[in-house]
Amino acid sequence: MTETSGANAADGGASSLPSASTVVHLLRHGEVHNPGRILYGRLPGFHLSEEGRLMAKAATGFLAGRDVVALRSSPLDRARETAAPLAAQFGLEVDVDERLIEPTNRYEGTTFGVGSGALRHPADWRYLYNPFRPSWGEPYKAIADRMLAAMADAARAARGHEIVCVSHQLPIWTARRAVEGQHLWHDPRRRQCALASVTTFRYTGDTITSVTYCEPADSGPPETPGA
Repeated sequence: MTETSGANAADGGASSLPSASTVVHLLRHGEVHNPGRILYGRLPGFHLSEEGRLMAKAATGFLAGRDVVALRSSPLDRARETAAPLAAQFGLEVDVDERLIEPTNRYEGTTFGVGSGALRHPADWRYLYNPFRPSWGEPYKAIADRMLAAMADAARAARGHEIVCVSHQLPIWTARRAVEGQHLWHDPRRRQCALASVTTFRYTGDTITSVTYCEPADSGPPETPGA
């Protein structure tokens, strides 16, 4: 399997795709308006910031001219808002796939840290006993399984073409690690999945044969982990 990083990682367009090839782009949503810097997780009411909308447009520009025949999105507001300019550009409806959603997290709705965050309360420490599962939220294996199933369904739906699925940092990164045969547990600070980034999986038949990554909106400002 070949991995390529950089601005041209997912270039090539429809003309370069063999008839048996299908491309699934996992697009992370743009920046969210979150002045309190809480772990918003699956909470409603968190929308793209103005910068986030510009990021979504940058990702849309990056994918312009490609052979995209379908769009799918996590049900959360920030993902659907990121998908909106793509829908307008390609003239497509956005299909919601619940499997693309942000994982559950017991610290959702809090700030996470020792000072004024959740970790100042010893009662919360019980959720941290197993970082390899992880014990504070949806297991990595469950995240990988649902994401790979969603991607396989997307590849079948767009057979011979391309499809964009808008999701979140942890699901995208977990799926990539699973495909690349890496441990699913990891250091969140080392995730290569910036805001509005595109992680591209090329399928030959039903098999993923390459993974590429690009940041059309650059890495953006500091962000809340696991968003």
